[in-house]
Amino acid sequence: MAEWLNGWMAGWRGRRRFADREVVAVVPCPEPRRLRSPIATSSWVATRHPRAQEWSMSSTGTPDPNPGWLSDEELEHVRRRLPLLYVEAVPVRVDGLGQVTEVGVLLRATAAGEMTRTIVSGRVMYGETLREALFRHLEKDLGPMAFPQLQPGAIPFQVAEYFPMPGISRYTDERQHAVSLAFVVPVTGTCEPRQDALELTWMTPDEASSDQLSAEMEGGRGALLRAALASVGRLG
Repeated sequence: MAEWLNGWMAGWRGRRRFADREVVAVVPCPEPRRLRSPIATSSWVATRHPRAQEWSMSSTGTPDPNPGWLSDEELEHVRRRLPLLYVEAVPVRVDGLGQVTEVGVLLRATAAGEMTRTIVSGRVMYGETLREALFRHLEKDLGPMAFPQLQPGAIPFQVAEYFPMPGISRYTDERQHAVSLAFVVPVTGTCEPRQDALELTWMTPDEASSDQLSAEMEGGRGALLRAALASVGRLG
């Protein structure tokens, strides 16, 4: 009986743990057959390659933990084929009566090393509401202590269309075709520009609507700034 049991055990291969004992056994492994299906092939490789876990995750379509972002390559690909949705914000200070007393304008350095003026601006991510996008970009450009006051029924004062080709619109963006919803947003806190913004300059409505500032605004945003002031009755 003992000899028969030993012979029977010798025909197995592999390792199996049972309770606190470990039994070594061997099972003949057949050679893998040629698989016609790419899905079946990837499944077979994913379970046998040293990087099985990583490959298995990609082959089964594991969700991206942050699907709203695009890589630089993906963004460049999309920009050549589709218009992108943006939100823009003109930060303002208001008095006790709700009248705009100051307008915030950002100073930035372009990739070419030129200094230019602009306003808060950025893309809307997939699955993100307009309010969320506005708050995110205001915090990104003005700092976490800016305390923007987003109204429950915020309505854009203008829809601006940016084109890489001149002559189609007053607004231009050499990188892409973009559609932007522009808002006037009061802020009550301390603004400390971050990211690529160098500083935030507070100006009176008259200064913000001047021809000199308009010439310094990138992409034709001087006209957008004047439209913002007109929407709150502060265009001189």
